[in-house]
Amino acid sequence: MAVAGEWFLPQWRSWDTSYREDRKVLSPTTNRPRSLVDISFHYCPGCGHGIIHRLVAEVIDELGIQGQTIGVASVGCSVHTLSYFDLDMQQAAHGRAPAVATGIKRVLPKQIVFTYQGDGDLGAIGIGEMFHATARGEKITVIYVNNAVYGMTGGQMAPTTLIGQATSTTPDGRLPDRDGFPIKVAELVSMIDGSAFVARTSVHNPVNVARTKKAIRMAFQAQMNRLGLGLVEVLSPCPTNWHLSPSEAMKWIENVMIKSFPLGIMKSLER
Repeated sequence: MAVAGEWFLPQWRSWDTSYREDRKVLSPTTNRPRSLVDISFHYCPGCGHGIIHRLVAEVIDELGIQGQTIGVASVGCSVHTLSYFDLDMQQAAHGRAPAVATGIKRVLPKQIVFTYQGDGDLGAIGIGEMFHATARGEKITVIYVNNAVYGMTGGQMAPTTLIGQATSTTPDGRLPDRDGFPIKVAELVSMIDGSAFVARTSVHNPVNVARTKKAIRMAFQAQMNRLGLGLVEVLSPCPTNWHLSPSEAMKWIENVMIKSFPLGIMKSLER
């Protein structure tokens, strides 16, 4: 059993299963999950949100919790979750999804509550909400999508923008002396005692899509077992604002982004 504060010990636990084993978690069919509305996604070509939506919906279906799950949408591209999930959904003000989820969970403790947030929403204006919800050990699940830019508003520098990465507000690349360093939310959350499960995953290839689904399932199970807050940070492509093709964006995650945001399970409390 992992213990609070274990971050200060060698903490990275990589996935110890084979690709063949990981693939078993993916749905064997292409049918629409029941927890998704039967409409087409309208995200930009190559965007990762649609993949992540499907994985969350598949996990909810497989856990049999569709009727008791409440999602909290944030501000940014992630606000569109309101249109796609066939669940009870609530919109939160910018960065306030963990606070709204806290209120819902405390009033309706038997319900399963999750937030779906981007890096601009959670990592900037919402970072305080995130840390304090974790410190309180709120029994909620946070799906945190990191694409290293503000996607909806035009590709401005986000808290997670990599050093040297060009954005619409840092056209010559992010400079540490001028713009500071990327914030690594998963590492920070894993150091707070109230977190029960923390992982960083990616959707840049099939094996990591499978591992993302496993991590989402484990985060929901941490809530169902009342262990504490679960967070899954997912590295996701934003070809439009990265000015790359969809396939180039997947390669950029693999060759560049993961070096700054390494993948793995950082914390997993077990009952």
